[in-house]
Amino acid sequence: MAAETIVGTLEEAALKRKERLQALKDRKRGAWQITEGTTEQSKETLPKPVFRSYLPHDEKLKENALPKAKPSNLEDQVKDELEATKSKPTIEGLDLTNLAPRKPDWDLKRDVAKKLEKLERRTQRAIAELIRARLKESGEDLAAAVNIGARANQMGNLKSS
Repeated sequence: MAAETIVGTLEEAALKRKERLQALKDRKRGAWQITEGTTEQSKETLPKPVFRSYLPHDEKLKENALPKAKPSNLEDQVKDELEATKSKPTIEGLDLTNLAPRKPDWDLKRDVAKKLEKLERRTQRAIAELIRARLKESGEDLAAAVNIGARANQMGNLKSS
């Protein structure tokens, strides 16, 4: 009996879904709806017409006509803009010394800069490996060599100060 109730509710849900889909299709098409023996077109699908440049003859449609627009006076606006352009020339505000042209190879330098950064990192790694190899061959301790180099660097900085 439990299976019969589940099937019954599923069938009811399917019928409701079909009705909703049919209503959506009808609304989308703008179809005529038949309600209680009379035919009416759905009010949602028909917008009211708005008449901008046409004056209808029917009294009912005259309500939807927009009032005629009056053009604004543009003479004052045009005069203000003309005065604004005459009063301030733009050439005087420019500093010609700062307008130097770019060098002809600026784009090449820009494109090569990324590649040079990679090469610089590789070069530093290679130098570090060579130094380590030399220190291993001579048998010195790596930490002691770094400390000696740091002291020498500090002494050089103190002498130049």
